[in-house]
Amino acid sequence: MNMPLNTKANTSDPIEQARYNMIEQQIRPWNVFDRGVLDTLVRVRREDFVPLAYRSMAFVDMEIPLQGDPDEAVRIGQCMLAPRVEARLLQELNLQKNERVLEIGAGSGYMAALLAQYADQVVTLEIDPALALLARENLERAGIRNASVRVADGARSGIPDGPFDAILLSGSVAEVPSRLLDLLRDGGRLIAIAGQEPVMRVTTVRKQGSRFDVSYPWDTNTARLLNFAEPSAFRF
Repeated sequence: MNMPLNTKANTSDPIEQARYNMIEQQIRPWNVFDRGVLDTLVRVRREDFVPLAYRSMAFVDMEIPLQGDPDEAVRIGQCMLAPRVEARLLQELNLQKNERVLEIGAGSGYMAALLAQYADQVVTLEIDPALALLARENLERAGIRNASVRVADGARSGIPDGPFDAILLSGSVAEVPSRLLDLLRDGGRLIAIAGQEPVMRVTTVRKQGSRFDVSYPWDTNTARLLNFAEPSAFRF
């Protein structure tokens, strides 16, 4: 059984109080109990990956826009996922120290920073050059050396350096992209938030030899990743 965090909220420090509240009021109630994940959320400073204009909302249960018009940024997936979603995806991946991870959608670099606490190497792709630079600078400032940021379209670009033990899509898609499954090592897994509003499903695909085992552990909604195929709106 996972034990509670040893770290208590430092009520004299508003930032630490807010972080503690985020974990206790948002993340634990969303079935995130893994001690390692909770410790990582204390150790990796989320506020350092949030744009200055939104720093006061670093621990709020919302998707945080990363640049430009806030509504448009969320619409096109240029946002940080809600903290509870980030934490539960990290728990779902169950990464090991010898594993190589691919992330689609670097954003501010925060999710890559979390992944890097577990994996041997993280490659994170970002379609927007300005966000890729932001993610790279944030990771360097945080002292994270085992995560590399590349400017690339995860939906269309060729992706070198495979195979990977784990692939995470940090945003939603209509359906799991089959081209990404080809990058999985035998025994590897891909996690994506797939489907249409109002209910999308977290979809975990595990490669077992020539077979892919699929499960749907929980539901959530989040912003779309750019350029992944959408189903046709045409109906008979």
